[in-house]
Amino acid sequence: MDIGYLIDLIRHLDQHLSALAQAHGAWIYAILFAIIFAETGFVVTPFLPGDSLLFVAGAVAAAGSMNVHLLAVALVIAAILGNQVNYEIGRWIGPRVYRIEDRWYFKRRYIEQTQTFFERHGGKTITISRFVPIVRTYAPFVAGVGKMDRARFALFNVMGGALWVLSLVYAGYFFGNIAWVKNNFGLVVIAIIVASIMPGVVAYMRSRGKPA
Repeated sequence: MDIGYLIDLIRHLDQHLSALAQAHGAWIYAILFAIIFAETGFVVTPFLPGDSLLFVAGAVAAAGSMNVHLLAVALVIAAILGNQVNYEIGRWIGPRVYRIEDRWYFKRRYIEQTQTFFERHGGKTITISRFVPIVRTYAPFVAGVGKMDRARFALFNVMGGALWVLSLVYAGYFFGNIAWVKNNFGLVVIAIIVASIMPGVVAYMRSRGKPA
């Protein structure tokens, strides 16, 4: 993908999403549902937008292109179902995952980093990881590989999915159309992306500083 197009897409994500909403009508809910479901449901799609998309979707809804409450409900369901599917895939594959060769779409180091996250936070990882890209995608998969109790997983999954989606969608809805935010929307989206990946960067830098 052309880097200039990617930068333009990030800077004007609100305009692109608004245009999609106008072009596809009610289908925009299905499109956003599919993106959030895939981002949380498959370990091969951690590159899909998450935090920034939720915020921007809320801001676009505030402009009248979508019903924010319907949007929030649809995306909460997508986030919960995505995690559940990811968990079941991990449970089905089990320890065989450690014999899978690295590919451009699958990195074992992400599994190891997520396991470290689990060791630090326990079952709460399923909720906390919602706000950490990459870990968000791998956490339910690792929980499945480790045969985490289904009922316990479901509890943290519902809590995390609702907290993640509702906080960001309604933040976009209430703050996305404030004059300063609208005038600097690209910078706000970039700031959300940077803030969301910082925990992973810090963890990587710390791991680089530890002796082998």
